[in-house]
Amino acid sequence: MKFSVVVRNSEGTESKETIEAASRLAVYEEVEKGGSTVVSLEEKGETFALPAWANFTIGSGVKTEQKITFTKNLSAMLAAGLTLSRALSVLERQSDNKVLKKVVTDLENAVKGGASFHEALAEHPKIFSRLFIAMTKAGEEGGKLADTLKVVGKQMETSHQLTKKIKGAMIYPAIILAAIFVIGILMLIYVVPTLSSTFTSLGVELPRSTRMIIGASDFAVNNIVIVLGALVLLGLGGFFGARSKPGQSAILAVALRLPVIKLLVQETYSARAARTLSSLLSSGVEMLTAIGISAEVVGENRFGKVLGIAEERVRKGDALSATFMEYPKLYPVFVSEMIAVGEETGKLSDMLGQIAEYYEQDVEARTKDLSTIIEPFLMLFIGVFVGIFALSMISPIYSLSDQI
Repeated sequence: MKFSVVVRNSEGTESKETIEAASRLAVYEEVEKGGSTVVSLEEKGETFALPAWANFTIGSGVKTEQKITFTKNLSAMLAAGLTLSRALSVLERQSDNKVLKKVVTDLENAVKGGASFHEALAEHPKIFSRLFIAMTKAGEEGGKLADTLKVVGKQMETSHQLTKKIKGAMIYPAIILAAIFVIGILMLIYVVPTLSSTFTSLGVELPRSTRMIIGASDFAVNNIVIVLGALVLLGLGGFFGARSKPGQSAILAVALRLPVIKLLVQETYSARAARTLSSLLSSGVEMLTAIGISAEVVGENRFGKVLGIAEERVRKGDALSATFMEYPKLYPVFVSEMIAVGEETGKLSDMLGQIAEYYEQDVEARTKDLSTIIEPFLMLFIGVFVGIFALSMISPIYSLSDQI
């Protein structure tokens, strides 16, 4: 296969190359052997590509929970003494997911054909991340595949649980805001027209705020199809925009300016980076490769860019902690200090594991209280919304009573 690759050399200069290799992982290995790093990678001959503004991830067809179960079961069967091909055969028969069943069958055939497990995994980059593939390769080379898969499964499960808890904490405020929005639209369509006709028949002079609400109501009633279409487009635009790279960058920038959310975001990304690095280093993955993979896992945002900078500086001989110390507004000082201690004592992997565990527990505790913290702000928002509407609709009535 041919790949179009953007490569950054040790001096920071980027260049575009075409590399022919058996898999994506082979491309990474070839580039890193030359002392460079992969910035972006795309398989040539792909028939469809989204523009940069719409670059969002489409589901692979396999849920994260299914990947975790697959990894844990495979680890358990290998630890019990089953051969890799037989273990994959058992998992293929057990799977209810058609996509995963097909993937496992491909893995089994590749392994029986003489390919190593990590090479077989690399043929399915949409299902198995580079983190998964790199750790599997390290496990194979060290003769500890079962143990490594156990670590991978735990890392995936911890990360997934953390993400679920954060999303769960945001469901309540999202539902409240959606309900307010829907109620507002319904009132503009059904309630305001009735009051508007009453005011018109009585010849009451209306305040500016009332005229604005009535104007919005008249537009909504007279252009209901346009309004509904605009709402659908707004919803779709918000959904896809939030999943695009520019949208995620904008959301992250806003989140880092909010008092309560800022700390939660910092700790979440710190936990993710530390957990990934710890898992890779403990599995025997080389430092530069581990940092590069961690940058991919963290994402193409300002947190991931710090790891990219760290990779280049470590390549030149700097300590990993030195880069983190320069970005205290993203990664807390605790992170850089603990990494420095790990480097000094030769226990970097253990220290990173402790960082991850500390922040994972802290994020879990914060997400439990998040709805309680957000609730007063929601109540204030609802109060302002209801107050403006009530005053705008009631003030003409008081004006009428004064005239009487």
